[in-house]
Amino acid sequence: MNNKTILITGGTGSFGKKFTKKILDDYNPKKIIIYSRDEYKQFLMQKQFADHLDKLRFFIGDVRDAQRFSRACDGVDIIIHAAALKQVPAAEYNPLEAIKTNIDGAKNIIDVAIDKGVEKVIALSTDKAVNPVNLYGATKMVSDKLFVAGNAYTGDKNTFFAVVRYGNVSGSRGSVIPFFKSLIDEGKTKIPITDMEMTRFWITLDEAVELVIKALNEAKGGEIYVHKCPSFKVTDLAKAMCPNCEFEDIGIRPGEKLHEIMVTKEDSRLTQDYGDHFIIYPDLDWWKNINIKTGGTQTQPGFEYSSGINEEWLSVEDIKEALKNIDIVY
Repeated sequence: MNNKTILITGGTGSFGKKFTKKILDDYNPKKIIIYSRDEYKQFLMQKQFADHLDKLRFFIGDVRDAQRFSRACDGVDIIIHAAALKQVPAAEYNPLEAIKTNIDGAKNIIDVAIDKGVEKVIALSTDKAVNPVNLYGATKMVSDKLFVAGNAYTGDKNTFFAVVRYGNVSGSRGSVIPFFKSLIDEGKTKIPITDMEMTRFWITLDEAVELVIKALNEAKGGEIYVHKCPSFKVTDLAKAMCPNCEFEDIGIRPGEKLHEIMVTKEDSRLTQDYGDHFIIYPDLDWWKNINIKTGGTQTQPGFEYSSGINEEWLSVEDIKEALKNIDIVY
């Protein structure tokens, strides 16, 4: 990433800010372009990175707008696609808006990246794209497939597309942690639990950023990277945050899963285990097996990477320690 121009869609979000800090701290980029819709968040980010404004550019724009995005991509070497309409109930109530951002936006990024000769595009995915049960997950499943297939349309261009998949980042707005924290701060002594058996993966923002950098360094085009994470029971999280609280079983919500799944049984034959991460390779005619990264182990037929049947788990005490090292975003 040294001397490269990097564009981050949705760059004012938690990931975008953490990724920007990492690149500025550890590399010497030519320029980082923050592309997003919210001018106020861009204003706040400019204040946060006031010492680096010589390296930063801020573009107001939407991934739905191909013409504006094309203008923003002049001279861009790397695109990190973090923009999405991702709130599950909002996507259910506004399905066409989710489609415009998550699917049409993905198409625009692919077309523009190829036309502009962008070298590398890494798209952020979600566990909800795996066997989707809600509209947000369905749109992200389509988005993932578009980015993987995009490699077949590059022609003589050197552009490649890869995907990084992880669940809700611990402490982010999309995770349950800020919700529990707000209840505890209000003095509540009863914590609502949607299902007593519910599990989730624990991934930090730093780990999510590192996985994207790994994909940037290694990917040949078409891969889906999945980070290995410990699992935890949501009830254990509640115990760690409020040891004396009671639980209220309120029932699983529409569009919610009991466990997070990152690799399906159907994808097991395409998946290689690299110790700290998995890579799911394409099952398409244009994919060449010579592009498989060495050092991996083929997963067993029927293997599934699910938070409910994981090999590594966090205890209540482990969660208490882990909570000390994360920023809770409301």
